[in-house]
Amino acid sequence: MTFASYRNLGALIAASIFASGAAFGQAGTWPERQVRIVMPFPAGGASDVMTRLLAERLRAKLGQPFVVENRTGAGGNIGMEAGVKAAPDGYTITSATIGTLAINQHLFASLPYDPEKGFVYATTFWMNCNMVMVSPQHNPNRTLQDFISWSKTQPKGITYGSSGVGTTPHLAGELFRLRTGTNATHVPARGAPQTIPMLLSGDLTFAIDNIASYTSYLASGQVRPLATTCPERWPTFPDVPTMAEAGMADFVITSWGALVLPTGTPAAIVERLSRAVAEIAVEPGMQQRFLGAGARLVPRTPAETSAFVASERAKWREIVRLSGAKPQ
Repeated sequence: MTFASYRNLGALIAASIFASGAAFGQAGTWPERQVRIVMPFPAGGASDVMTRLLAERLRAKLGQPFVVENRTGAGGNIGMEAGVKAAPDGYTITSATIGTLAINQHLFASLPYDPEKGFVYATTFWMNCNMVMVSPQHNPNRTLQDFISWSKTQPKGITYGSSGVGTTPHLAGELFRLRTGTNATHVPARGAPQTIPMLLSGDLTFAIDNIASYTSYLASGQVRPLATTCPERWPTFPDVPTMAEAGMADFVITSWGALVLPTGTPAAIVERLSRAVAEIAVEPGMQQRFLGAGARLVPRTPAETSAFVASERAKWREIVRLSGAKPQ
């Protein structure tokens, strides 16, 4: 799907859901009290920021507080377990991600939740992608192909950072290593706040990390972008080529977030939540607010969300297998 298509997606979804308005009557007056949104990752990260942006608008639109609760640890598994065990009454929503819905089941031997059967999917709500980045103070390369050629001449190889084993920065780095034949070593960290200083100091050669976490460093020139893993050029960095444009085809990796509820939640509540997000997506200025935080606001219907997550799950099963990634 092109970025141009996203401009009309929210309006189309809102219209289609509105057409089935009779179903929403079954949701009664939900929400009648505070709604909890379980966030499986730490405060301040990209997923947390997007969730809080949306929670603010849901409160204004639906008339009740939507309170974000961070339940972190084990690659998001602790928060997902809290979400799946909640009462299926619409008052606990989980802000899930590509990792917790499409990657973790291929990475961990067992999970305390079933990402396929434990939840119903209301909507996706944010999407962004990763960017190949180097420190201009420690790396002479300005194009992806120059970087690949240079990397192969380094006698000790190169290093790349990520926010942990099994994250999209880690798996993107492994895919890059396999595709280019470079001698690249993974250096896991606890998140971008730890990875970024290592990149700036030259302790890491490069990162293929989330754009949202690096926006200010890219703007200041402290970090140099070589290519994005987006399907098309990212709106706030129109001069940065995609991986395909930079000479590496079939290297599209996007990160995303979705709102899910425990299985058994009334369908009318799930639909009402999906409809609210679709309507928020077309409010003036909301796309710009999300872009300012490093993502796009991309709603889907419950059926579209289920199909999308299933396709992502199949894709990441193969990438995890190729990488040989194991949780630490």
